[in-house]
Amino acid sequence: MKKGIKIIIVTGLLLILHGLNSAFGQDWPQWRGSGRDSKVIGFKAPATWPEELTQQWKINVGYGDATPALAKGKLYVFTRLEGNEVLQCLEASTGKIIWKDSYPADEVTGAAARHPGPRSTPAVINGKVITIGATGIISCLDAESGKLLWRNSDYANMVPVFFTGMSPVVIDNKCFAHLGSAESSAIIAFDLASGRIVWKYKGDGPTYSSPDIMTFDNIKQVVMFTDKTLLGLSAGDGKLLWKIPAPVERRFYNSSSPLIDGHKIFYTGQGLGSRAVNITKKGNDYSVSEVWENPAIGTTYNTPVLKDGFLFGLSNRGYLYCLNASNGETAWADTIRHKAFGSIIDAGSVMLALSSTSNLVVFKPETDTYRQIALIRVAETPTYAHPLVSGNKIYIKDAESLILYTIE
Repeated sequence: MKKGIKIIIVTGLLLILHGLNSAFGQDWPQWRGSGRDSKVIGFKAPATWPEELTQQWKINVGYGDATPALAKGKLYVFTRLEGNEVLQCLEASTGKIIWKDSYPADEVTGAAARHPGPRSTPAVINGKVITIGATGIISCLDAESGKLLWRNSDYANMVPVFFTGMSPVVIDNKCFAHLGSAESSAIIAFDLASGRIVWKYKGDGPTYSSPDIMTFDNIKQVVMFTDKTLLGLSAGDGKLLWKIPAPVERRFYNSSSPLIDGHKIFYTGQGLGSRAVNITKKGNDYSVSEVWENPAIGTTYNTPVLKDGFLFGLSNRGYLYCLNASNGETAWADTIRHKAFGSIIDAGSVMLALSSTSNLVVFKPETDTYRQIALIRVAETPTYAHPLVSGNKIYIKDAESLILYTIE
């Protein structure tokens, strides 16, 4: 009897937790979500997609291409307003401002001035939120109160051509960032609590790509592009473990993040197509071997998504495509042109793509041919930030506004 009651209670709790997850959806606490893989859990696609999504609210938050972070019912939106870089904490359901932090920051100039605000997605972890501004100022605040915990401006205004664009990653109470310019830069591990610099690795200049984490025998390494190489550094002490050349062609830049699957890395964005390499370890030494190369299809400003053994992406010419992840062969490439700036989301039964055209593309994750389900306008100005999908909600950041839609 007691055993039966216990089973009923446990089952009830599981149902409640499932209901809460369905109601509130998942968090997106960093670049490309919790797993840095652009995957949505528990999304239920409508039987028939509407011509328009239902807008719940729209607020002016300032200029910027930085994707907001979503954690515990709060949005962390990082923009430029009236000469300042501003982090706003909003109530995710209403858009109401909970707290705000700002600091003066020099303007974005030159060819990058068309994008005047921050590009880097905040990271929310262990009760803290970390931001990197367009001019290279890195800050850490208390996520609940907005209290500034530390700020580092050692590399302020020492930036690459299109200013600082990488998004930080946090593991083991260390925050990793690549700051500086092509002439003077460093990959830095900051102590999350104090802002103390734990280690620095000085090498090639920074890119507009963001790092990810790979693990060997419970030892973590930071995998990151520089402007000339792809490399792995020990997360503990910054030791270089391996690196391979990743030169760019013509007007390309390393703007696509490395995509890690176990000890395999898929990478693209150099104007040389797409590649996969495998990292192996023997003793204390690491080696890199090429798995495949597809010179015909690659991206510029999009990181592909891995789903069921296939890579879905948005090419440098603005076409959606699908590659076989085991051998690199092209499964299909669509002929409808979008824009090279864009994001892909694996939403389970469907894939969602948003380019700077501000048209949300819904398509089937099929591998024989491209099958579009819907094309929905979600903003009146270009969209460069990654959309956030949580439950049946989708948050869209355009040039100056943040919009909440529901998908009915």
